[in-house]
Amino acid sequence: MTQEYTAGLAAPAPEAEARKPGRDRYLDLLRSLALVRVVLYHLFGWAWLTVLFPSMGVMFALAGSLMARSLNRPALSVIRGRIRRLLPPLWAFSAVVLPLMFLGGWKLSEDPDHSGTWGLLELVNYVIPIGAPPYPWEVGFPNDLLESTWADQAVGPLWYLRAYLWFVLASPLLLWAFRRVPWATLLAPLALTAVVGTGLVTIPGELGNAVTDFAVYGSCWVLGFAHHEGVLAKVPRYLAVSGSVLVMAFGLWWASGHLGPEGWDLNDIPLAQAAWSFGFVVILLQYSPSWQELPGRLAHWDKLVTLSNNRAVTIYLWHNLLIMATVPIIDLAYRLPFMQSDRAVAALDSTDTLWMFFLVWPLIGLAILAFGWIEDLAAKRRPRFWPNGVKRGRVKGTARAGHGA
Repeated sequence: MTQEYTAGLAAPAPEAEARKPGRDRYLDLLRSLALVRVVLYHLFGWAWLTVLFPSMGVMFALAGSLMARSLNRPALSVIRGRIRRLLPPLWAFSAVVLPLMFLGGWKLSEDPDHSGTWGLLELVNYVIPIGAPPYPWEVGFPNDLLESTWADQAVGPLWYLRAYLWFVLASPLLLWAFRRVPWATLLAPLALTAVVGTGLVTIPGELGNAVTDFAVYGSCWVLGFAHHEGVLAKVPRYLAVSGSVLVMAFGLWWASGHLGPEGWDLNDIPLAQAAWSFGFVVILLQYSPSWQELPGRLAHWDKLVTLSNNRAVTIYLWHNLLIMATVPIIDLAYRLPFMQSDRAVAALDSTDTLWMFFLVWPLIGLAILAFGWIEDLAAKRRPRFWPNGVKRGRVKGTARAGHGA
């Protein structure tokens, strides 16, 4: 499974109104764009999307900024709060997916990759994501509605939860180091990526994957610290941008000589991903306008931006499985009376991915309704089914809308 996502998803949801001081709508917009880009990547598989907008680096940087702000409070309470927000949505996902895998015929005791006591212990990662959760490469699904690789598609992206949890646990130490030796702390993950992400040093198994993830996106996480602490703003813009362009150019140069099976997919090229994401994030944060409201035409997207930020964990957890769920829905179209000609079948065959694109968004909406409220419980808030920032109250017998989440 190609690694992709959206870090920062378990960052505190915007429970305050969009206009409340301290809520940066520019950062909220970036998080929403990153989520959309992730869905598009997993749907279409276009490698160039990883270059156009490196969602992973952006989202880890946003999460790092929020973490630095939160660490003005006691570190233990902040870590406990972050973990509390992350786990219940994961438990809901696991409560659905694990039984489906077992019903599909997966026998953990007979799985050559996950058998024995260690395989049983690995199931803990469906409860606390300290490592990679086990799953079968191929398994059945009720009524054969999904292809046999559905578990790999659904569970594979959960590597993000592990990476996010590691960053959260390491943040007090990272922030302490950043405030004392900022540049060394900022650049150390890039140096580590040059060691473990290029084959110079190989760490086997999931431990190696975890260390590589931490290295690749570590500088972006620390860039979030630099943004919050004001360190990035002190660097002259021309210097920050020109330096970032050089780092990004190096990333593309490295990628050109180390193309993976998907070509220019930076997810397969750790050092290129780290360099490109680092430079991209520096530029985004250097030009950060700190909006309290979305300006101009962007204001038309305010409700969707608010909704996606409030339900980022839900969207991330379920989107890949929902992409696969569009396939049996499209298959029903072949049974329609007017679809019985060869021409109609060929037309549907040639546009099936486009139909998947249109169908996945209402399915994501249904997932938000079905599971999103768990994010509110995890944050100790009153459950809401559609938190898009609209408040409804009675004013002279009419409904009134306003900002809020």
